[in-house]
Amino acid sequence: MSSAEFLAKIEELFRTRGDALYGGEAVSQLEHALQAAWLAEQAHEPPAIIVAALLHDVGHLLHAHGDECAEQGIDDVHEELGMRFLTKFFGPDVTEPVRLHVQAKRFLCHVEQSYHAALSAPSRLSLQLQGGPMTEGEAEAFRENPHSAAACALRKFDDKAKVAELPTPSYSHFAPLLEKCLAHAE
Repeated sequence: MSSAEFLAKIEELFRTRGDALYGGEAVSQLEHALQAAWLAEQAHEPPAIIVAALLHDVGHLLHAHGDECAEQGIDDVHEELGMRFLTKFFGPDVTEPVRLHVQAKRFLCHVEQSYHAALSAPSRLSLQLQGGPMTEGEAEAFRENPHSAAACALRKFDDKAKVAELPTPSYSHFAPLLEKCLAHAE
């Protein structure tokens, strides 16, 4: 598969599965992705973080568990699925924040007292399925990861990207950044 075919596949996933509700929130998968990327862009993050924000939940579009898997007690491990999918064409500056964004939620719940309380109800539910707040030992190990700060930045965009009917740029607005962040040769 060429990089152009891979980017077309990602766009097709959003076109065919992006209208699914985002896990009990008031937005679709596509709306959530666009809002997260737009927030990252507005914060003047580097292209890799904007792309990671756009693609952080692509794993939800790849699995067959359905939109309400958390309500059924299933951790879809979408962060790992998404990272494996993206690794062929994107480097760790994109894939590691994607892989770590769930761990970043667990970390932030451990280190920021107000963070857990500010999570939406669906995010609190998935947090329990994902292991709950980190222990001090887990947090220490997370801090040592060179991508932990990027994952925490991505996580905060993720948490804010749940606003019904928020105007954002279209998917095509981010296409040049996707192309710019491609890391692997054909």
